[in-house]
Amino acid sequence: MDKEQSVQHFLDLIKRSRRGKFKIYIGMIAGVGKTYRMLQEAHQLLESGIDVQVGYIETHGRVNTEKQLEGLSVIPRRKVFYKGKELEELDLQAILHLHPEIVLVDELAHTNIEGSKNEKRWQDVLDLLDAGINVISAVNIQHIESLNEEVQDIVGIEVKERIPDSVLEQADEVVNIDLTAEELVTRLKAGNIYKPEKIQIALDNFFKSENILQLRELALKEVALRVEKKVENEVIDNVGVRHEKFLACISSAEKTPRRIIRKTARLATHYNCKFAVLYVQTPRESADRIPLANQRYLLNHFKLASELRGEVIQIQSENIIDSIIQVCKERQISTVCMGKPDFSFWNIFRKALRYRKLVNHLALLNVDLIILAAR
Repeated sequence: MDKEQSVQHFLDLIKRSRRGKFKIYIGMIAGVGKTYRMLQEAHQLLESGIDVQVGYIETHGRVNTEKQLEGLSVIPRRKVFYKGKELEELDLQAILHLHPEIVLVDELAHTNIEGSKNEKRWQDVLDLLDAGINVISAVNIQHIESLNEEVQDIVGIEVKERIPDSVLEQADEVVNIDLTAEELVTRLKAGNIYKPEKIQIALDNFFKSENILQLRELALKEVALRVEKKVENEVIDNVGVRHEKFLACISSAEKTPRRIIRKTARLATHYNCKFAVLYVQTPRESADRIPLANQRYLLNHFKLASELRGEVIQIQSENIIDSIIQVCKERQISTVCMGKPDFSFWNIFRKALRYRKLVNHLALLNVDLIILAAR
């Protein structure tokens, strides 16, 4: 390490030591009580003499939640005029100026109004942490990027507002707010979650019992995974454990590559390791021949991979199989992930031979192959 790198390393250590602590409450669905629990904790902290303030809380008009705001110091929201309407946002600069010991920031996946310093609220939270302010926040399981496809399969809706998994990885503490499906539906029917006119709509959609059960399972697994990773990183010495690195192989198609990237990212998270995304650009998809739509899909795939903290590898080659094998050798890949091969009647023999070549070479390199269900 040279002198300049040594100085920067030392500055990074100082910055990390001054960084605020980050606690996230995770829920399986709206209405489980994340915001209520955050406010309860704020009162307990206040009673202990801690300077805790409310940066942004969304009560959704719930009476019991609004009552919990009483007695807490609330930092006024920033008023913004957008498309003829007066809207309110978290006032990042006001919080930074006041510099409370702890600040509550709800709705972590929220998209800020155009013209704000950051596009997303989670980016505001990272700024607060970097300034040494401790943050307590909340998010529902459907807003986690790598779970987007699974949530869509469960509820039939693509959730647009999402947070990168890397945000969860930066949390010092992740807490699950859990309710049974029966308890949640009872709360909904009692009017404790939505207004009367929205209750039946909710029961027919997100709040179906089968949806709640599956979302609950996702939430429990996610929190367990985060705890497990924290233990591995801070407690267990993993000397002698095989080094894992996943490689997601994608095309320029629209939907399947996104699912492959997300599933590979989840696998990498489970193994507490890195992953890369490989796209081999063949001559038929050269810069002057690839359709604009596919070019746009690729850019979105690369952006998604980066958001999930994956390395993007783009290679120009006539031979996709040779390129995959070469990347496995150079990057010390342990596992290759790809979608199901398309063996149509007319090309089954040609593609089967290539697939056999890939499998044989990966076996020689001691590289595992996972075929992902990425319909």
